[in-house]
Parts: sequence; structure tokens; C-alpha cells
Amino acid sequence: MAREGGGLFAGFRVLGRFSGHVPHVLRYHGRHREFYLATAVGRSVHTYNVKKLGIVAVSNALPREITCLAADRMLIFASYDNILHAFARNKEVVHTYEGHKARIHLLQPFGDHVVSVDVDNVLIVWNIQLEEEYLQVDFDKATFAVSAILHPSTYLNKILLGSEQGSLQLWNIRSNKLLYSFPGWHLAVTTLEQAPAVDVVAVGLVSGHIVVHNIKFNETLMKFQQDWGPITAISFRTDGHPVMAAGSPVGHIALWDLEEKKLMCQMQDAHSTAIAGMSFVPGEPLLITNGADNAIRVWIFDGPGGTGRVLRSRMGHSAPPTKIRYHGQNGEQILSAGQDGTLQSFSTVHEKFNKSLGRGSINKKKSKKKGLKLDTMALPPITVFASEVAHQSDWDSIVACHQGYITCTTWNYQKTSMGVHKLRPEEFSKHKPIDIYATAVDITSCGNFAVIGLSTGQVDVYNMQSGIHRGRCGKEKAHDGAIRGVAVDGLNQLIITAGSEGLIKFWKFKTKNLVYSIDLSSPSGILLHRDSGILGIACDDFSISVLDIETRKIVRTFSGHHGRINDMTFSPDGRWLITSSMDCTIKTWDLPSGCLVDCFLVDSAAVSLTMSPTGDFLASAHVDDLGIYLWSNRSLYSLVSLRPLPADYEPSVVTCPSTCPVQAVDVAGDEETCDEMIEYVSPEQLGEQLVTLSSLPESRWKNLLSLDVIKKKNKPREPPKVPKSAPFFIPTVPGLTPRYIVPEEENDAQSKVVNLGVLAQKSDFYVHLEEALSSNEYTAPLNLLKSLGPSNIEIELRGLAPEGGGSVEVMLSFLKMVGMMLNKKYNFELAQAYLALFLKLHLKILSSEPNLLEEVSRLSMQLEEIWIHLQTLFNQSLCVLTYMKSALL
Repeated sequence: MAREGGGLFAGFRVLGRFSGHVPHVLRYHGRHREFYLATAVGRSVHTYNVKKLGIVAVSNALPREITCLAADRMLIFASYDNILHAFARNKEVVHTYEGHKARIHLLQPFGDHVVSVDVDNVLIVWNIQLEEEYLQVDFDKATFAVSAILHPSTYLNKILLGSEQGSLQLWNIRSNKLLYSFPGWHLAVTTLEQAPAVDVVAVGLVSGHIVVHNIKFNETLMKFQQDWGPITAISFRTDGHPVMAAGSPVGHIALWDLEEKKLMCQMQDAHSTAIAGMSFVPGEPLLITNGADNAIRVWIFDGPGGTGRVLRSRMGHSAPPTKIRYHGQNGEQILSAGQDGTLQSFSTVHEKFNKSLGRGSINKKKSKKKGLKLDTMALPPITVFASEVAHQSDWDSIVACHQGYITCTTWNYQKTSMGVHKLRPEEFSKHKPIDIYATAVDITSCGNFAVIGLSTGQVDVYNMQSGIHRGRCGKEKAHDGAIRGVAVDGLNQLIITAGSEGLIKFWKFKTKNLVYSIDLSSPSGILLHRDSGILGIACDDFSISVLDIETRKIVRTFSGHHGRINDMTFSPDGRWLITSSMDCTIKTWDLPSGCLVDCFLVDSAAVSLTMSPTGDFLASAHVDDLGIYLWSNRSLYSLVSLRPLPADYEPSVVTCPSTCPVQAVDVAGDEETCDEMIEYVSPEQLGEQLVTLSSLPESRWKNLLSLDVIKKKNKPREPPKVPKSAPFFIPTVPGLTPRYIVPEEENDAQSKVVNLGVLAQKSDFYVHLEEALSSNEYTAPLNLLKSLGPSNIEIELRGLAPEGGGSVEVMLSFLKMVGMMLNKKYNFELAQAYLALFLKLHLKILSSEPNLLEEVSRLSMQLEEIWIHLQTLFNQSLCVLTYMKSALL
């Protein structure tokens, strides 16, 4: 059962990953006449169009995380460790270059060749098509450690190398000659960039200096200095404005005017981490930047003062998400709170529907003035939150607790911003205690009330529209220990609270009075499935209890995790409880059977889980991971065994999905199909002692006794008229199987003499019954009778009597056939119907023939025996059912 996705869940794709520490590359597509941007995200390369920043391609995943990226007109080059790959059509790997002994850290495509440099200072020039080494140069680390590489424009076969020692070297790759060595500025070179002018190169230094140097005459044209540390990236505007942009490790961008040789303006906090890559779009006032804060931004320079504004962006969490929950009932938005202090909404449909609700702040106006870096007003990260779609267009629909903070904040999903209310008890409005903080929160299904639990054991109810305090559970405190979880049922009847002292308490929502209390080993968290009234309780001893809030009894207890339970989620129908733990497992418990039905291991523990309200995806967030991973529910689209897992089951490690949806892989070929997977075909009869009915529709047997009444009712008022002209179609015999009428010879004068030859002709049924007298095999006549309609059955049974052209022997054979049906107890209702019609039609003959009479009396006893047995069973069942309905359990 160890298959991809652990059986029940298969990795689908990851949301919220856009950029890493690897600089992006900008490419121009000649045929499309469009610029494309490629970024390395984990093990894949994402390609976006610059026009809309829409994702156009996701490459196949490499075995490890990409550490270096470059591109030429046709291919994208990506490396991990010491191996270099080339992607064609932004998708599949077409070339692999192996030869480096250490990790590759610099790449430079170069005509038909690509140059790569590893950390051991070995430079290799590869022939792109042949995948062969064209040239290898080893540099001495002590004198020239390569730190930057550039192919100067119009310099044929030449590359310029920058070093950690500060010197630069110009090499001819074709002849393998060092053409010139520049002494440099005795500071490590961090980046080299070609200026729009030929022979001019911008050199970024570790000190924050930028030197604009003419390499033809070896003279410095101008020199600038930034105060924010080493230069991480440089780019030049080419749309007629002589501007150079430089990036820094703190996320600021400086724009320099090259004509006046001075600083034009600063773009502070363009990214919250180092600027990884920066490139002006050729001929346009657009600057593209990306950083390790998981953001890509396109800036447009159209305002006064030369500063840029964000035109388009794609951003996710810059620090790992800690809590994720589906928002709404359509299963298309996932709300996510991250360690970076932001609350974001990710769409499972398309990235363009993603939105960020921003960072929590004590005072929004002051925060905006101070900027990100100096913001003392910023609230700590959100630990738990609850959201509801009812009334979300009228007032705030999300309420959140912050780490170590007493005040809970409200957020508005429609306005994508922090809400208007700060919810905290009135006694703490003047002073904020350090050791008291909000620990649990829930919002009612109507969206009107928020219930907040504190570390002191207090549970308060607030109105979401006005933010007014609406009551407190208990006189002073709800619990003696800290609140570990709160939940409100679907009809606002009960508030359920869990305290660290080990009690689960039920409170009347309206009066806030205690209704019931139950003692448990200390709960670490609770989750309520509102529709079914089932409460999942995670305990500190790594067990899970399931409580029915209707009967207030523990109905299931699961144990099997070996680490703290991080999160739980119910399937929409409430049948499964899915749990994640610090032991890196994700387990699915089937509540009706009380069994573990699925379990799989992930590389890093899942800190939060949420199941889609439509049941199609399970979403997970993991330790030290920026992405939100979607797992598709395989039981919706393929046959999945939901048998209990054995006690000695060893879960397999499943790799988290990449950014591209996984292609449907046929897993049936490489595993043994378990018994439940094979489609079950029901036998004709489950057991000989059981009464089995036929699967024929009621219309075939129910009205056999009242056929004469039906015929009278359906009798036409006037005889059918023969059409004057012949029909254009060939007439058919009425019945289930279409058969053509044999054309008759035209004869106007109809004969009134009955043709005895027609009566003498024996039917198939009659012939089969005759044969059965000797062979005692009644299957053939029975099958024939089952295929006929009610009228035809009556005709066949009439024809068994001597006056209808039959015989007493054949009638006896028919009775034996009914006896056989009663013996074997199958087609039970047909046996009754056929016998009833037979008795109705031939009662006179039966009473006068002793052979037939004997057979009928035998059948009568047989019928009575079966019926007494059935009646006993019916009475037993009815008795139990009546007791169940009336007794008070």
C-alpha cells in the first residue's frame, strides 16, 4: 500500500511560492514579441509574462533545489550542486552537463556555449548541443577567486571575470588566452553588468561602491557609493533615461542619474530581504525585481521625481505560514497567517485571485509613516484565527489572536485589510499585562459574535459589528488553567471550552451559564465539525478523543501519534478526522469504523491542516516551508481501499508536491491490487437458506392476476383503421426484441374457417417444458418466461391446458418448475405470481386430474413452510424496530 500520496491523498501542487534567493532572468521571445521572466522556485523554474505577470509555464522538477539560473534565446540553464541542466520550451530537460566536482555558483550563456564556474574555482566552457567540455580553466583561489562573470557586448569570444581579490581578467575563450588583467579596487567584486554604451561595464563591490568603468581604455568614468552593504544587483534603463539602479542586501534600491553623476532617488523596502535579481525591461520604463522574501515586483517609472511605483506583483509569505484555514464554502480560498506577521489569502484556482490582507498593526497611520524596518507598531505574528463568510460584506469577518498578545484583532476580507476593532477585556484597556495573552478564538456561523479565550482561563464574547463585549463564561473565569480551545455550535446554542487543567466545559451561549463538564487528560486543542456536532480533542499525551456534543459522551479514542498533535481537520461529511503531528505523519481516522485508514510521512512536520469544504483537497503548511501544499483526495476520482491499516504498518515518506500539478500516473501497474479494489460482482443467490427475489421490474409480474381488468380498461373505443396507403416503414411485431412481420399475401376475402395448423404449433416455452420432464432441468423454460411481458405470459400459460393445445404432462412439468423455484428460494416473487395466474386459469382441470392435484397439495405445504419461516423473521425484525423507536436509550 506504500504508493505516492499514501493511498488516500496524492500530492497535487504547492501554492504561494514565487521567488527565492536565486536572481531571475529576463528573456525576449521574438515570435511572440513579448518579454518573459523566469524564476527558480524550489526544484522548478516558473516562467511569467511581464505584461500581466501571469504564469505561462512550470518546468519539470529537478532532483534538488535550484541554486543558479541563466538563459539564452532558446534555453533556460539551471544548476543544483555540481550538475547543470538545460530546459527547452520552459518545460523539459533536454541537456545535462556533468563534470564539475563542486557546487556551480556562476553561469553565463555564450553563443553556442555556456560558461559555468564552481566554488572550487574551476571554469568550464560547455558546447551546448554536444554536451561536451570545450575548455576547462583552473584558477588559483588565493590569487583569483572568481566571483562574477560577464560577456561584454560586441567582444567576440571574450568574457570578463571579477574576483574576490578585486582584480578583473579579460579572457579569449576560443584561444584560451588571458588578454588583459585589471588591477581593480582591492575590494571583492560582487556583480558585473554591461552598460548600454559599448566597452562600459558597471562593477559592484562588496563595500557598496559601484564603479562605471571603460574596459577598452581601462579608465573609471564615474564612481558611486551606497551605505547599505554590498551591491547585489545592477541594471540600466534603456528607454532614453540615463539611470542606473543598484540593489542592496537590506532590500533597498538606489537610482543613480548617470548624466549628473548623483543619486536621483531611493526606493526603500522594495523587498523585505536582499534584492536577488533586478532588470530593466529593454526600451520600457519597467524594472523587475525579485528577492528571497518570496516576491516578484514590476515597478513602473511614470511619476515625478524619478521614483518607481509597484505596477504588478506576485507575493507569498516571506516567513513560514503557521495557520491555514479554508475561507468560504466554495473551496477556492485559503487564508494563511505567517511568521512574517501577515495574513494572506491564496486562491486554489489562479494566482491572480491571491490577496494580502497586510500586517497587523497597533496604529496603521503611524506604521505607514515609519516604514517596515523601523515599525515599532507592528503586531506579533497571528497564532490562531477564525473566519466566516456570513456578513463579510457588512463588517469584519475574521478574528485573530497574536503571539503573546492580549488584544485580538479583526480583519476585513472584502477590503483586504485589518479591521476596525481591537478586542480585549475592559479591565485591561488602560494597561497591557505582559503575561496574559489570547490563546483561542472562534467566530459564530452567523458571523455576529467572536468568542475569545485567554491564558488566564477567561472566555469572552464580543459583537463583531460593534466590537462591544457581550458577556463572559462563568463569574470570573471559565477555567482554572489557560484556555486551549473554544468552539461554538452551528445554532449558537453552546460554547465549548477546553482548559489546560483537563476539563471540557459546555456553556449556554445566551446566558453564559455552565451546562456540563467532562474531565479529560489535558487537551491541547479542540475542533468542532458544526454540521454533525462532533468535537475532536487533541490531548497532551498524543491521543485524540472524539466527543459527540449531543450526548456529551466520548465516542471514539485514537492513539498512534508519537509527537505533539499540531492540527486537525474534518472531512466535509464528518466521516474522517485528519491529524498532523510533530512525528511528521499525517493520519486519516475513519470515525464510523473507528480505524486508521490512511497514514503517510512528510519530510518536515505539518504545522497546520485544512480540508476543503468541497472535499477535493487537503491543504498543509510545514515547518520552515513557505509554501501551502495541496493534496488531492484520490477517493473522489479513483478506487481507493479504505480498509483499516494493520498495527505494524510502516508509512512511506511522500515528497511534497512541486509547483506543477502532478500528471496522472497509473499506479495500479506496480502494486498488488488488494481484494477490495477488485469490483465486486454479486452472485445470483447469496445463500441457499436465503429468499432471493428476481431483479425484474414490478410491471412484469405484479399485474398478472388483474390482466383481464387492465385489458377491459385499455380496450379501444373503435377498431383501428387500416391506412389507405401502405406505410413507408416495414411493420414490426410488438415486444421488447424488434422483429419484422412476415408479409402476407393480399387477400380481400378473409376466410372465417379457423386454421387448425396455427393452434397445433408448439411454442418455445411448451417445447422446453416437455424436454424438462425427462431432463429435470427447468432453467431454460424459466429464463424464457422471465423475458416475456405480462400478456405473453398469460398466453403461454393458457396454452398449457388440453383445450388450448397443451397436455396434462406439460402442466405437471410447469408445477414442478414452480416447486423447483420454491426449493431453491430464488425468483421468489415470480414463483408466487406465476403460480397464482396458473391456478386462476386452470382451477377446473387441476381439481379433476389426480396427478396435478397431488403436485399442487405438495406445493401448498412447501409454500406454508416457507411463509411461516418468513413471518417469524418479519415479526422479530418489527419487534426490535418498535423497541428501538419507543424505548428511551
